[in-house]
Amino acid sequence: MKGMTLRAMTQAVNGIYHGNGEDYDKEITAITIDSRKVTEGGLFIAIKGERSDGHDFIGQCFEKGAACVISEKELPDEERSYIQVESSLQALKDLALLYRNNLDVKVVGITGSVGKTSTKETISSVLSEKYRVLKTLGNFNNEIGLPLTVFRLTEDDEVAVLEMGISDFGEMDRLSKIAQPDICVITNIGFCHLENLGTRDGILKAKTEIFNHMNPDGIVIVNGDDDKLSTISQVHGKRPLVFGISNKDGVYADNIKSLGLDGTSFTIHGIKTSDNYSTFDLTVPVPGHHMVYNAMAAALVGSVLGLSSIEIERGVKNLKTIAGRNNIIKENGFTIIDDCYNANPVSMKASLDVLDTAIGRKVAILGSMFELGENEKQMHYDVGMYLGTKDIDVLITAGDLAAQIAAGTRAYIDTNYNAHGCEVHDFETRDDMLKCIGHILKTGDNILIKASHGMEFTKVVEAIKTINL
Repeated sequence: MKGMTLRAMTQAVNGIYHGNGEDYDKEITAITIDSRKVTEGGLFIAIKGERSDGHDFIGQCFEKGAACVISEKELPDEERSYIQVESSLQALKDLALLYRNNLDVKVVGITGSVGKTSTKETISSVLSEKYRVLKTLGNFNNEIGLPLTVFRLTEDDEVAVLEMGISDFGEMDRLSKIAQPDICVITNIGFCHLENLGTRDGILKAKTEIFNHMNPDGIVIVNGDDDKLSTISQVHGKRPLVFGISNKDGVYADNIKSLGLDGTSFTIHGIKTSDNYSTFDLTVPVPGHHMVYNAMAAALVGSVLGLSSIEIERGVKNLKTIAGRNNIIKENGFTIIDDCYNANPVSMKASLDVLDTAIGRKVAILGSMFELGENEKQMHYDVGMYLGTKDIDVLITAGDLAAQIAAGTRAYIDTNYNAHGCEVHDFETRDDMLKCIGHILKTGDNILIKASHGMEFTKVVEAIKTINL
């Protein structure tokens, strides 16, 4: 790893080096906090977690060939090299900053209440048409995951597309210090993490901490249709680049055509590509109106980094979905929209919009949404009312909070004579639902599966793949 010598790392973490002076200027080969992933010549950071203490595995790591470990404890009987620190967690972040600064790589930082992952995937797909790109994998977007993502970079990588997720004030400032983004993308300001952030204004304040450590000459890209983001007039003396559908002050989309579960086509305007095209057509192969926003954000990032209209169009068209994120699965006689990784009111409604585009019987299997604060029941009820406005045939809910979704849908149907008839089933738990679901579903159904991560709705996806009707 470029520049990651024991000397440089000791200084970066403000630690005390114990060991052989001959190894002091050798570069380590990898960094991990998982003792099972230690490799020859690598560095192991011993972190005390809720379930286990990494310090208990230091001996095993040395046996596997670790060149050095970082420890909060003094190891008086240890003859091999280690760096003693006050906080291993802080050392993890300090080393990520050191390594990020050692590499000549452009960093795109992505945050927002909804759509971070799908936007990250779309931007990565577009930029991969021109550059070698490293992107955040899975949920590695927090104060532990982001440093581990940075450690995956190599000297061959040209762009890092980093997802940055938070739940409290100050977290984004710390993430921004590590990432030091050259381009900041904010998707929207919704209703996530209201327990800690209080209001959407609080969310805006927390998310915009991403600007604190960005490249002063960098670019900010925001959703101009978002009422909170549209209040950002300048960052470091420069106007943000905006994208939208109703807001046509910057890059905007029109001629939007739903292709059902096959995606959406539209015309993008106001962009400046390397081949001097300002207007061209794009087709997103992933369903959902919100994907238009993701594609516009990706097109803007691509244009900033010198891509042509052809490269942008090809990158959007080649976008692949990932498990749990609006992933279309055709199996066992069903079309499953696997969007079960996480949920909040905005993303839940967007997913219902996707389901509404399907041809055939439409089934929504929805679970509870967490971390919504004191108005959580009303927010679930509002999602149910929204579902009532759609042409969805069956609603199945699981969980105490999700029962409010069912209540909202029933209330809408009862008070609107022209509402589409929706068959509603609500269950106390996910397992109760799974016992009965075979009597509700029919071959050929289009099924949306969505809930907060804690509901473990991946088990619902797997059950439906093998259910016998």
